[in-house]
Amino acid sequence: MSILLNKDFTFIVQGITGREAVNLTRECLDYGSKVVGGVTPGRKGREVHGVSVFDTVAQAIENHGSPIDGSVVTVPPAFTKDAVFEAIENGIGLIVVVTERIPRLDVAQMVELADERGARIVGPNCLGLIAPGVCKMGGIGGPAKDAAKAYSPGSVGVMSRSGGMTTEISSTLTAAGLGVSTAVSIGGDAIIGSTYAELMPLFEADDQTQAIVIYTEPGGRMEAELVDWRSEAGSELPIVAFMAGKFMDDEEMKGMSFGHAGTIVEGAEDSATQKIARLQDAGIPVVERIDEIPGAVKVKLAVGAPAGARGM
Repeated sequence: MSILLNKDFTFIVQGITGREAVNLTRECLDYGSKVVGGVTPGRKGREVHGVSVFDTVAQAIENHGSPIDGSVVTVPPAFTKDAVFEAIENGIGLIVVVTERIPRLDVAQMVELADERGARIVGPNCLGLIAPGVCKMGGIGGPAKDAAKAYSPGSVGVMSRSGGMTTEISSTLTAAGLGVSTAVSIGGDAIIGSTYAELMPLFEADDQTQAIVIYTEPGGRMEAELVDWRSEAGSELPIVAFMAGKFMDDEEMKGMSFGHAGTIVEGAEDSATQKIARLQDAGIPVVERIDEIPGAVKVKLAVGAPAGARGM
């Protein structure tokens, strides 16, 4: 199956006439994704790679003639909240926010409205998501030919705070013959729309997904939330983690900055060392190197196989 995306999934690109959005649109179309419209106020009547441009989301939906499933938002930070609100108010269910450096209050308000209306935000500051061979939504994986090489259909779900590491991990899984069910670049900011724990129920319900790999960093509470969710839900879906930024715990590195805006270590429990301990105590192995991920996944799958869970 996959999560969130399917072969009939349709989406628009808000801010489609911007340079990044033009490239992103081409990549998604080449991959076979159904980009059915674009929105840039004042640019109605133009086309981007054959995709019609409209002034508003409502116009794009009206032209399409039926509801649209998703939107990729690539507008400047000062206008992102308005664009996301517009998408939500017009019934868009999945919104990928590529834009970075959005004010935290704006992001909090975006996430709150999405929760109220039953929509889902992925990001901000992310590259989107991909169901290999099905649909690519956002810049994840780059050009279609490169995305096809890095992401082959398979049994492992991937969630990563780093867009580039989403592809690196997926490529490693593909090379090992495991492949990917769905990969989600969740975003590196302190406040994001979909955390590990919030996406886990979707992967848990997906028959294609037999294991999960997460890429994580110091700072924030997402790993603790994942561990808590796993315990409360009684989930046995195998998880393997890779933790970056462990050098930040070294005494001589105190005060060093690393990675994304969300990498803010406010206390010992947010450190890489404490996060690794928490994950391992919950039965989630944390590997030292990216190339160790496939082997760790295979071990977890082998351990789970005798129980016959999830059709293995």
